[in-house]
Amino acid sequence: MNQRFFIGAGIVALLFILSFPFAFVTPFAWVALLLLLSATLTDIILLYSGRLLIQGSRTTSRMMSLGDENAVTLKITNAGGFKVFADIYDEIPYQFQLRNFHLRVELEPGQEETMTYHLRPVKRGEYDFGVVNAISSTIIGLASRRMIIARSQMVPVFPSIIQMKKYELLAFARISTFEGIKKVRKIGHSYEFEKIRQYNQGDDLRSINWKATSRRNQLMVNQYEDERSQQVYSIIDKSRSMHMPFNGLSLLDYAINTSLVISNIALQKFDKTGLITYSHRIGTTLPAERSELQLKKILNALYHEKPQSFEANFDLLYRAVKNVIHSRSLIFIYLNFESIYAMERALPVLKKINHNHLLVVMIFENTELMTYSHKKPDFVSDIYAQTIAQKLLHDKKQIVSKLRKYGIQTILSKPEDLSINTVNKYLELKSRGLI
Repeated sequence: MNQRFFIGAGIVALLFILSFPFAFVTPFAWVALLLLLSATLTDIILLYSGRLLIQGSRTTSRMMSLGDENAVTLKITNAGGFKVFADIYDEIPYQFQLRNFHLRVELEPGQEETMTYHLRPVKRGEYDFGVVNAISSTIIGLASRRMIIARSQMVPVFPSIIQMKKYELLAFARISTFEGIKKVRKIGHSYEFEKIRQYNQGDDLRSINWKATSRRNQLMVNQYEDERSQQVYSIIDKSRSMHMPFNGLSLLDYAINTSLVISNIALQKFDKTGLITYSHRIGTTLPAERSELQLKKILNALYHEKPQSFEANFDLLYRAVKNVIHSRSLIFIYLNFESIYAMERALPVLKKINHNHLLVVMIFENTELMTYSHKKPDFVSDIYAQTIAQKLLHDKKQIVSKLRKYGIQTILSKPEDLSINTVNKYLELKSRGLI
């Protein structure tokens, strides 16, 4: 029964109470009771007759993207013969902790309504959607009927497919116009000849083909393309230093999303991509390949990666790199140094890897600590805490400076900008012919 029924029942009860001191109210009380009962009976007959038919469906993507807004669409159709008021309750996976989510809709006979809401998962894994319930009532509104209009389904949450698609176009743009992407000027060219074309303003004069120019009687230039079949590896630290959360996602998940993005772009650039994960022991090792299935292998491997509560073993990492990567490669390693001591412990291994490969160390900037350090202090204890925060931020800059001192390319990135900074670095190194 609906709230309107209980309000009517309360009014009827009040009339019967008033009929004791005021006898003339008694007939009105009985009339009100009969009206309430007849209206309720009519409402129930309408709800449970064949004339009420609510149909619906839930549509989601085959897999959701970690850390992104994923659309969920509900289609509700009134296939009955009268106007219906319905509260739609979708049983959202428990991971989202949305206990009071529902949508209100009014449907005329034959009308279809499409409603869309968005969910942002912050953990990888399987998300179980329950059934979709429709609590329907007529214009009388005294009773309601619950109907299941869509069945339960399971949707896996993978590393961000949306981010991967977003940056995919960068693989085909020599100068990108995407917001946040640096415009990289190509210095010289690589060694793979592509074709001869007509000279355009701004082309490198050193690329002019004088023989073709004399034959065509107009300036012609050699066009070169980026070298292909270079090896690009993503190495991800899964140790406890990567557990720190920012905006709902852990640093490990930011690294996983970025690894998928850079792997896809490298494959689009006809390079080979590989993956290594480690903590106190080596996890996934995927040798670099350029096959059609390589991206799927990387996606599935990243989907199953779990954080570890141990310190990273960098000596074991070096042995894994030596065993898996046999030729000079571009290596992006994602890790988090919170102290100079932690960096110095890993420095000998990073120097060895950088000696044999082109190493880019991606370090996370503590944005929450930076925001806190700039807040106006309210108490003396806040001044002390902010001083400690500023020292930690200064140590992070010293870490970057020391790594660069030893010739290790290092990027200090905000977690949310990790993908864009990694793509920038890859395009820069590619344009400079360093890989």
